Amino acid sequence: MQYYPLEQLINLYDGYSRQFRVGSHSLMLLQHQGRLRLLQSHCPHRGHSLEHSLISNDSIQCPLHAYVFSCDSGELLHASAEPCADLTVYALTYESSAVGVML
Repeated sequence: MQYYPLEQLINLYDGYSRQFRVGSHSLMLLQHQGRLRLLQSHCPHRGHSLEHSLISNDSIQCPLHAYVFSCDSGELLHASAEPCADLTVYALTYESSAVGVML
């Protein structure tokens, strides 16, 4: 595994959201209500970007078909049509003044 830095801690704030591409992984780093999370950046249902998703109550809603996932576990909480896989959630790694991921 290798460490990939994503963002400097000083740049983070509530409402922060940014997408990253690390190798074959599409990631989205977001901060909501003081909690920082790193998620798969596309909905597993149809691959739609989660960039403009509604985030509330520790869940994220895909803007295309309203699928809702837990921001903590990635578990599918609500499906509006056919079932889909859970969202991948990545563990964050802190190194010096940056946050990143081990992949």
